[in-house]
Amino acid sequence: MTPPALDRGALSDFRALAGRIDGNGPRYTSYPTADRFHNGPDLSLYHDALDACRADAPAPLSLYLHIPFCENICYYCGCNKIITRDHGRSARYVTYLGREMALVAGRLGTRRQVLQSHWGGGTPTFLNPEEMRRVMALLNTHFTLAAEGEHSIEIDPRRVDQDRMALLAELGFNRVSLGVQDFDPEVQQAIHRIQPFEETRAVVDAARALGFRSVSLDLIYGLPHQTAARFGRTIDQVLALRPHRLSVYSYAHLPHVFKPQRRIDETALPPAGEKLDILVSTIERLTAEGYVYIGMDHFALPDDDLAVAQREGRLQRNFQGYSTHAGYDQVGLGISAIGAIAGRYVQNARTLDDYYGALDQGRLPLARGLAMTADDHLRREIIGDLMCHGVLDLAGIEARHGIDFNLTFAAELAELGRLSADGLVRCEPGRITVTPLGRLLVRRVAMVFDRYLRDDAARPLDNGARAANDGAQPIRIVPRYSRVV
Repeated sequence: MTPPALDRGALSDFRALAGRIDGNGPRYTSYPTADRFHNGPDLSLYHDALDACRADAPAPLSLYLHIPFCENICYYCGCNKIITRDHGRSARYVTYLGREMALVAGRLGTRRQVLQSHWGGGTPTFLNPEEMRRVMALLNTHFTLAAEGEHSIEIDPRRVDQDRMALLAELGFNRVSLGVQDFDPEVQQAIHRIQPFEETRAVVDAARALGFRSVSLDLIYGLPHQTAARFGRTIDQVLALRPHRLSVYSYAHLPHVFKPQRRIDETALPPAGEKLDILVSTIERLTAEGYVYIGMDHFALPDDDLAVAQREGRLQRNFQGYSTHAGYDQVGLGISAIGAIAGRYVQNARTLDDYYGALDQGRLPLARGLAMTADDHLRREIIGDLMCHGVLDLAGIEARHGIDFNLTFAAELAELGRLSADGLVRCEPGRITVTPLGRLLVRRVAMVFDRYLRDDAARPLDNGARAANDGAQPIRIVPRYSRVV
């Protein structure tokens, strides 16, 4: 199942509709979303998850490893990070990562194959070469990183050189994700991230020369001083680099949640209309230059694995966004990391003190978690199909879950009828299809099937619940709800 392609008509309708339908919505890197996890669950939740995963051996795993350290602060950032120039702190962290790996691997029993791994942050390349080698050696002691798998790392182009890129290749990484945000000097000054284009190009050139399978760039729109014309010049420079993948994220200004954002001049932020123009013109330009719109904020070249997976109906979604290997149990390592294992979500402690304290006691550093219900599994499948494939096969869902779709989702179908009137979906016998216009607002379509949002809407919110609506959604600590457009 391949989602219908975007066209100029969809983008034109999107401009007209976005102002009316705009709102806050989850990104659905998981369902239920991370803000629904229970604080302080019994450790047996994690043990049960790993025991169930052990019983599923030898199925491959996905693995996320969080390195929280950064040398400098970027004012826009909402990630779970620790700003420090003291590299002695990372040496201790590596030791405790080894302890956590040993506990997890011991519970799994056998040395499991990892088909997808990702190092995020923070800045993973904050670790010095010896520390990186040590972490990789620990991983290879407790797991088997498949040579044919996807092994990626987030890098700050300001903090790596040719030698460090060669080290990453030596360690087995075959994909790199580079933070860019914007190449405009005034924007960079406003967000405290000075990153010349030539510096970024040198890293991209090194990655290609070293044979990395994929280079991805991250951009952010909605930052101070951005306009459609100025961001267009950044897109020109990005296209000159021709990355395999692009992520174009919407900036969510929440200074009451993320203190560094208080240093951003709110009067310099682009108004809603200009921000929408930046998004639409970016989509138009990237698709005109041959990039495939994967969905949400992701783009890829036609021969990239993401685009191929989408064409073949294999695209999935996990905590790293769109993925070709999201169906495997995911182990999370490091502070705030989330695991999705055997129908349970588990999240580690968010502070170093809590993380170290748990491991000093010989226990897994669990902070929050959730055991999925049958209803959660059903809705996760529906939301995943909508966001990845743009189609719901109602008969298939009914057969797999033993339900009558029309009876189970009567309220949702009524709401879909209203979205159909707006041109976002087509409701046909046995099939619901997201239109090209709906692909641009797919989170709004997915939200129809979010039972937690529906329950929230059915009861008044107290002050505490309202505050929770502006909470955080790790692994990358971003707002639980960001703008739908």
